[in-house]
Amino acid sequence: MKENYQLLLDNIVAENEKAGLRPSVLLHACCAPCTSSVLEYLSKHFEMTVFFYNPNIYPKEEYRKRLAEMQKLLYLAPFAAGVGMLEGKYDCEGWQSFIRGTEDEREGGARCSLCFEKRLSETAELASDMEFDYFCTTLTVSPHKNAELINAIGRAAGERHSVPFLPSDFKKRDGYKRSVDLCAEYDIYRQNYCGCKYSIWF
Repeated sequence: MKENYQLLLDNIVAENEKAGLRPSVLLHACCAPCTSSVLEYLSKHFEMTVFFYNPNIYPKEEYRKRLAEMQKLLYLAPFAAGVGMLEGKYDCEGWQSFIRGTEDEREGGARCSLCFEKRLSETAELASDMEFDYFCTTLTVSPHKNAELINAIGRAAGERHSVPFLPSDFKKRDGYKRSVDLCAEYDIYRQNYCGCKYSIWF
């Protein structure tokens, strides 16, 4: 039976609130559109820091545009008040080496799994080093992303680096629709491909 990741998250939130806790979360953010509704929800319950780590994005001009839109969202949105942001290293060549051999895979296949692994492993390592209570990702808000796969990869990365992964399926309860509405409200650029040069072709 498939796990209900959003229910798992609800249970964690309820347990923390019952104990009077407001834990810290390092949120891997793939882009401003996906971050919008996720951050609106999580910031009610956690102390949030956004980690913009996306070496997959191609070309570099697109990376800069998405980074600028992330900064814009954090500046404009009331729910982002007090939320910090860290930027990971942009190393598209290193990412290319990491996924080598999967260039011809279909979108959502082995290449994407490796991409998730690289970004979530880096997030988990940083969360552990900086002693965050949890780490999480915005990736599950997309209707094109496999929440079960992302949660499995995140959980494994958390176990390797001894920091809990916060389970999620943020597309549930109209999370994706809410992200579309927030982008319209704050005039946030919505890209038409996931990020890497191979996703442009699909």
